[in-house]
Formats: sequence, structure tokens, C-alpha cells
Amino acid sequence: MSAVDQPAPNGARAAAIKPIIGFRNISKRWGSMHAVDNVSLDIEPGEFFALLGPSGCGKTTLLRMLAGLEVPTEGHVLIDGQDMSDIPPNKRAVNMVFQSYAVFPHMTVADNVAYGLKIDRVPQSERDNRVQEALDLVQLGHLASRMPDQLSGGQRQRVALARALIKKPKVLLLDEPLSALDAKLREAMRFELSQLQQKVGITFIMVTHDQDEALAIASRIAVMNKGSIAQLGTPSDLYEFPASRFVADFIGSVNMFEGTLISDKPEEATVACPDLSPYVVHVPHSVAGQEESTVWVAIRPEKMSLHKDAETPPAVSKCPAAHNVAKGEIKEISYLGDISIFHVMLANGRLLRISRPNRSRWDQDDFTWGETVWVSWDGSSPVVLQS
Repeated sequence: MSAVDQPAPNGARAAAIKPIIGFRNISKRWGSMHAVDNVSLDIEPGEFFALLGPSGCGKTTLLRMLAGLEVPTEGHVLIDGQDMSDIPPNKRAVNMVFQSYAVFPHMTVADNVAYGLKIDRVPQSERDNRVQEALDLVQLGHLASRMPDQLSGGQRQRVALARALIKKPKVLLLDEPLSALDAKLREAMRFELSQLQQKVGITFIMVTHDQDEALAIASRIAVMNKGSIAQLGTPSDLYEFPASRFVADFIGSVNMFEGTLISDKPEEATVACPDLSPYVVHVPHSVAGQEESTVWVAIRPEKMSLHKDAETPPAVSKCPAAHNVAKGEIKEISYLGDISIFHVMLANGRLLRISRPNRSRWDQDDFTWGETVWVSWDGSSPVVLQS
């Protein structure tokens, strides 16, 4: 076998994969307001990518610049390596599903899906075949002759998906695709969207403000704040290893404590937290911070444990005395079926949120309102943040 015929090493193959989408120093300003501020980002072929953030963070503006519906003030948008600066929206290899679905009310399901092909003057026979294929893909083949007002919200959303996919775009753009659905249907459609993306194999880019939605279906997420990307990573990376207080607080629920880094060694670090006084937080690793600097300790509710007595709980038995434990009183209990949420007030008035799984029918009866409890957490549970 010649050198030309030999397969490339894994690293070389990975390097040869060029991004399907590239944002290069993209900014969008309206007067003095920066909607998007110098964003650079690559999205790979076949990803289910999410732009996540609160209202006004710039995520929808970024998506609209990719679609060609907004013009960047600065920077460049690349699709499959081609600069889109002079390419109009209808010539870009992307298609968009809007938040409102924009299904034509006077057309049947089949006519809605065929609309783009009809505008492109695709022959009738080919058009009919592709419409049927697209409807079968979204499990609506049996509803081709129905009108939109005869469909449920989830079915109308699938019509919009079929209409976008029928033109075989390289990238499908989804602007808050599930926000108009009720909670149960929204959860079902998350699974369907994920399955659909895997089936068609093209890149999906979704804008959402719903953390659960992004965590459930995206392979990577860019968390945006004030026009910039606060953190980019997989769902588990963002949840378990947030890079800032904003990300920790935005992704899921968190107990956050301001403190002072009083000791930072290669094998352990200790943070004094006034909210937990006289207790301190101990982690079994360095946090690469400057001693006596202000830091923040973030602990997820499910990583905290409740105890009825003051003995050092097993979860923190390897920590020095009075580390990773706090005394409080249960002020509220919320039963949510699979879990129960406890709000525990510390002596200084600070409320902690602790979640416990209800593994049996009687788990929620272990604790009661007004009960004195001890809260503990393992040393690996906190994340120490410096900004």
C-alpha cells in the first residue's frame, strides 16, 4: 500500500473536517447597543447545536444573520466555507423554522410542504414524491389532505419541519421551536426533534431560552450573555463545570455562596463562606486561585444531603470537622412526584435549596416543616468560581 492509499491518522481525519458554519468576529449594533458583540464560533457538520441564553442576549440576532435576515455590522458568516456577505437569504443552503411555524392556513398540509418546491418550479411528479417522503419523515403522511386548523400544535410544528426539510438544506435553523407547545407535548417533541436530526443527518441549530430543552437534545451549547458567548461546551460540561457565576446560575438550579479563598494547595482548597459561618467549604483539589481573593462556591441542589443529627455525615467524613456541613431549619417542602425540593434556612437567614429523589412512596415523609436538620455535601460537589 502506497503512502497515498494509507488511511490518515485519527487526528488528521479530524483536522480535515471543516466546519459547516463559521462566525468570524460577528457584531451587530443598533446605534450604541451591541446585540451581538464580536462572536467567533465554528459549528461542525451533523451537530445538533443550541444557542442558549436569556431574552435580549443576542442569540436570535445571531441566527437571523446566519439566515441572511439581518446584516452584520462587522464580521463574516461562512456556510460550508463560503462567505455569505453577498449571498441573499433565498440562495443560502439553510432553511428556517420560525417560532410561530408560519403555516399557511388556507393550504392543505401537502400544499404547505410543497410550497417551496412549487416556487422553485420543481416538476409536479417529483414534487409529489418529495412531499410524501417529507411527510412520512415527520409521521404525517396520513394527514396530507388536512387543513392546518384541523391539526394539533405538535402536528403544525411537524408541517413546518417537513416544509423546511423538503428543500434538503445543509443546515436547519430552529427559532424557539417548542415554545408554543404545552409542557407534556414539548417534552415529547424534544425526543422527536432529536430522532429526526439523527435520521436526516444534517446540522440543526436551535435558539432557545429553555435550559432543559437545550440540555436534553443539543450535542453542544453556546451560552450567550449580553451579546457574547459566556461558555461553549457539551450539556454535561456546562452543568457540572460552569465557567462563571452567570452560567452556573442560568443552567439549572444552584446554591451560590460568596467566600474568601483561605488555602489553595495542589491537593486541596478551602474557602471561608460567611453565609455558612462558622463553617467552611473544602474541595479535594486546587482551584488555581490567589489566596485571600474573593471566590464563589456553587453547589447543585441534588448534590446536597439532609441529615437529622449533628454527627459528621458519611459524605463529608474525609473532610476536617465543620467543613462541608451546615445547620438549618426546613421552611418549605415541595413534592414534585419523582423528587422533593426542600428549602432550608440557615441561622443567618440564608435559604438553601436541596432536592432528593423519591425512591419509595414514603420518602417525602422522612422530613417535615420546621424540623432542624444538617445539610452536607461531598468535597467533589462544589465548583469554585473566580468570576
